[in-house]
Amino acid sequence: MTTTEASASDLIDARIDELKDWRGATLARVRSLIKAADPQVVETWKWRGVPVWEHDGIICTGETYKEVVKLTFAKGASLADPKGLFNSSLEGNTRRAIDIREGEAIDEAALTALVQAAVALNARGKAGKARTGA
Repeated sequence: MTTTEASASDLIDARIDELKDWRGATLARVRSLIKAADPQVVETWKWRGVPVWEHDGIICTGETYKEVVKLTFAKGASLADPKGLFNSSLEGNTRRAIDIREGEAIDEAALTALVQAAVALNARGKAGKARTGA
């Protein structure tokens, strides 16, 4: 793990700890699911304090607001969502988000599948760029 990765992971740990409520617990749970879904995921910290999970590009961000923990998938509009997890940012052409409210259960299998699909989509994009020399 590089110093940058360790620093980002430490910052995410600190964010979880500072929340001290359901949002911290929810962010910790989705983080655990993302890391389990893709053991090669890289944690980063961007845009003045947003946890980001990446593998060959951004998979998703984990923002915390007063009412929701929002997982925004960078290429969510291109992902199949058979379980209907996406419930926010549905009007855009690129991103899709999942707003998780206090007390809501997380469909762990469906979230795992979305993360793995996002990783696969990023890998296909990277492979295409490598073939074209872009």
